[in-house]
Amino acid sequence: MRNLTRLFFAAVLLACMVCCNKQPVINIEGGAVQGVPSATSGVTVFKGIPYAAPPVGELRWREPQPVIPWEGVKVADTFGPIPWQEDLSDMELYGKEFYADGMPEMSEDCLYLNVWAPTKAVRKGGGLPVALWIHGGAFTHGYGNEIPFDGDAWAERGVILVTFNYREGVLGFLGHLSLAAEDGAELRSGNYGMYDQVAALKWVRDNIAAFGGDPDNITIFGQSAGARSVQTLICAPLVEGMFAKAIIQSGGGINTRLQGRESSSAQVWLAGKDFCDFAGYETLEQMRAASPQELMQKYEEYTAEGKSIPMGPMIDMKICGGSFTSAASQDLMLDIPIMIGSTLGDGMDSARDIQQFCASRYYYGGQPVFDYLFTRRLPGDDAGAFHSSELWYMFGTLDRCWRPFTDADRKLSRQMLAAWTNFCKYGNPCGKEQTGFWLPYTEADPFRKILDVE
Repeated sequence: MRNLTRLFFAAVLLACMVCCNKQPVINIEGGAVQGVPSATSGVTVFKGIPYAAPPVGELRWREPQPVIPWEGVKVADTFGPIPWQEDLSDMELYGKEFYADGMPEMSEDCLYLNVWAPTKAVRKGGGLPVALWIHGGAFTHGYGNEIPFDGDAWAERGVILVTFNYREGVLGFLGHLSLAAEDGAELRSGNYGMYDQVAALKWVRDNIAAFGGDPDNITIFGQSAGARSVQTLICAPLVEGMFAKAIIQSGGGINTRLQGRESSSAQVWLAGKDFCDFAGYETLEQMRAASPQELMQKYEEYTAEGKSIPMGPMIDMKICGGSFTSAASQDLMLDIPIMIGSTLGDGMDSARDIQQFCASRYYYGGQPVFDYLFTRRLPGDDAGAFHSSELWYMFGTLDRCWRPFTDADRKLSRQMLAAWTNFCKYGNPCGKEQTGFWLPYTEADPFRKILDVE
């Protein structure tokens, strides 16, 4: 009898443990979803949540459509497929650095996002700050779950991190006169990847409260092409009021040398028509019937002829109204707190352009701007503080990298994590007190924070 009693209480205890450890189920756009425990205790990760309908078939080269509802509980334990792109795993530097595990599954059905949140916030709510990461890759490659990207360290510090995929290359930025005619006055043709970004931002705005996030405290941030995306969005009337802060990493600043790099709709459409003529596509039906592999092969042959299609934001007066340089110089952008910087490998021209941007923002007054320069020459080779080298540090993922990082590198990573997450919380990398190691730019003190090991 005593043994039976012990077994009974053991079973009750086990049931309680299972119940307590079970991840919460939440309701979001599309249905119910359940995350899984992350590698860090107290953090739940939701992988591969659809934020739009699959852009396939008749939805290829169309604005992203609403999520298709699902039945039952979707267990979000697997990252979604990544956009079709060139395999870069054999690149001399970046292949070893960021594609060491090879390329994940690629698919045209790629509009998925990932959320890292403190488990307590998911269970009980909490109104936590939210950070939406836009990956780089020249608008032709990259994805939201690259090796350096992880939200554990962010969630530990009380910030919910969201990463996502968007259409790239020909599938994301092909414009065409026939596609434009299909759009009518909306002028979306050539900006599909940017409309994906807007859809992801809107999804976060509408759904993040279910994960314990504050929809009124969203920071958008990105690096390289992701930084250029952020620059576009902080000038876009379409998303005004949908985020509160921005971080621009290695995207440059006010640069009159590249004035007008944003392509006009006419340029994009004519280039797209030229590509389709080259590929032998005479109708939209033929264009949409071609496989992604065929489109990529045709585009590779097209570029081998010395031609190209503009990849990136196209001027459509909704998402993109012109160049970032013009908007910043004329105060035609959101007045929000901004962090902006570059790596030493980006070149001193980039650092100078950023200072010009900071000077312009200070001149117009309003919210503060914080400037930085990442100068840590990464150990292990002579690549230095190369473009993208700061990613390991500000995501807190040094242990995923092959490099022989030191305790000093780990200290720098902790400092950067604190600065980035403090900015998301308070609009200041120094935190709630807003004083300390990182001053905002002013005319009297054009402060630039140098990020390096001590």
